[in-house]
Amino acid sequence: MKNPVFILDEVDKLASSSMGDPASALLEVLDPEQNSTFSDHYLEVPYDLSEVLFIATANTTATIPAPLLDRMELIEIPGYTRNEKFSIAKNHLLPSTLEEHGLDPGSLVIEDEAVRAIIERYTREAGVRWLKKQLARIARYASEKIVSGTASKPLVVREEMLDTILGREVVRLDAARQEAVPGVVTGLAWTPVGGEILFIEGTSMPGKGTLTLTGQLGDVMKESATISMSLARSRLAHMTAGFDFIASDVHIHVPSGATPKDGPSAGIALFTALASLITGKGVDPKTALTGEITLSGVVLPVGGIREKILAAHRAGIRTILLPKENRRDLEDVPEDVLAEIRFVFVDTIDQVLLEALGVDLHETMAPYPVRNRVIPVENI
Repeated sequence: MKNPVFILDEVDKLASSSMGDPASALLEVLDPEQNSTFSDHYLEVPYDLSEVLFIATANTTATIPAPLLDRMELIEIPGYTRNEKFSIAKNHLLPSTLEEHGLDPGSLVIEDEAVRAIIERYTREAGVRWLKKQLARIARYASEKIVSGTASKPLVVREEMLDTILGREVVRLDAARQEAVPGVVTGLAWTPVGGEILFIEGTSMPGKGTLTLTGQLGDVMKESATISMSLARSRLAHMTAGFDFIASDVHIHVPSGATPKDGPSAGIALFTALASLITGKGVDPKTALTGEITLSGVVLPVGGIREKILAAHRAGIRTILLPKENRRDLEDVPEDVLAEIRFVFVDTIDQVLLEALGVDLHETMAPYPVRNRVIPVENI
């Protein structure tokens, strides 16, 4: 057979060691210019791999070497929504789990609210691997109770029983804050296991104009914060007489501090947090923002929109500011989620300020003062 299908599972976990570098070997295997005469270094026999179909899987592309990634056609598969996970659990995972544990279909009943609680509070994943493991734990619990005679069929598992069976919940649900605080803004982030909301906090103190960043921010996110500070100083200085940029230090923190964060998509959230701090106006806690900004105040599109919107919906967010160029990404979001969120599309920070803080830069803009100049005049 010259045209088999090879599955390369989780290539993002390839690691080099004294035993060899599998990533380098895959470069030759996946290169169509070389794989017709691939030579194995152990057997020293050439193989024709030109007709082989290679399918590689990965949780993230961040750890895949760039030359190897360049030889692949990237197909992104979005994670499941909560409703999709619920349907998969009820129609597929639970029946197969009962069969694997020797339980009759009617011997164990897990109430719908319990299944939803497992999805939300006992798993944190884009797929359903951990969901299946948690259902298997419940099945083993039921098997032991039924065999020992301490429970009768059907054993009904309710939401309040999950602490006893599965232990303490492992996922803390993110929720929107209840009150607006100047300097605090809700941003949106994407991770390999789905979207998240993140809170960006800013405060100021007497100092020398220093900007401090904490929360394990990566280089790109630090640059976004620097751009945001420069924009705030250039666009807001004329309307913030009570805030002295030169004599004030600004500190920005992004919880949680133990989790690394990076990427440009928090740009408008960082800028809005600074603008909120400087103007003393709070942002509606039910409003979230995502988008990259440039030094000229243009809002650029970002990725992971579907996952970010789903995370915002779970957290109770009701308004999301998105870059205009991300409008088409809403086609991938379930209709029931779209119906409960108001979307505001922006392409400049002026629009961001107007929507988030009610600040119209064009109305408050004052001309820059022109200093008196002494012009020498020649004697006539």
